[in-house]
Amino acid sequence: MTRTATIERTTAETSVSLELNLDGAGRAEAATGVGFFDHMLTLLARHAAFDLTVKATGDLEVDQHHTVEDVGICFGRALAEALGDKSGIRRYGQATVPMDETLASAAVDLSGRAYFVFNAELPTPTIGRFDSQLIAEFWQAAASHAMCNLHVNLHYGRNSHHVAEGIFKAVARALRMAVETDPRAAGVPSTKGML
Repeated sequence: MTRTATIERTTAETSVSLELNLDGAGRAEAATGVGFFDHMLTLLARHAAFDLTVKATGDLEVDQHHTVEDVGICFGRALAEALGDKSGIRRYGQATVPMDETLASAAVDLSGRAYFVFNAELPTPTIGRFDSQLIAEFWQAAASHAMCNLHVNLHYGRNSHHVAEGIFKAVARALRMAVETDPRAAGVPSTKGML
C-alpha cells in the first residue's frame, strides 16, 4: 500500500500544489515564494522522512499569511489522505529537539480529532522578512486539516531562527514516529475500531 497524496487548492488568494509520500527518504522541493518557509518545509521533510513537493503562488504583495496558511491546509489534508484508515500505525509520536540554545518539544496523536496547543513565544516578530506568527498559523492549519492533536512547547530559546527550526524539527520527528507502522499492532490503534 502506498501512503501518498496529492492535493491541489486554488483560491482567489493562493494556488497550492502539494505531493506527500509518508514512506519517503526525506526529499523536499519547496517553492512557495517565501524563502524562510521553504527552509522550514525542507527541514520538515528531512526529519519526518517524508518526500514532500510544494509549489505555491500567493498574494505576497499583501503578506505571507495566506500562502503559509494554505500550504498548512494542504499539508494537513495530504497527511490525512495518505494515512487512509490509519490501520497499523503507531498513532502517537513525540520528540524533544535541541537547536543550540533552544529546546522544543512536540507531541502528536493522529486521533481523527483536531486540537492544537502552541506554547511558544518567538523572541522577535520577524525572522528576516518572515512573520514569526506564521509558524503557529501553519501548524494550526495542518493540525485542523489532518484531524490530529498537536501540542508544541518551547522550553527555552533566544534566537528566533533556532526556535522556528526546533519547532519544525520536533513536530517532524513526532510525526515520523506517529505514522510508522507498528509490527506488534494489527488494525486501527483504537478501542473504538476507527480513528
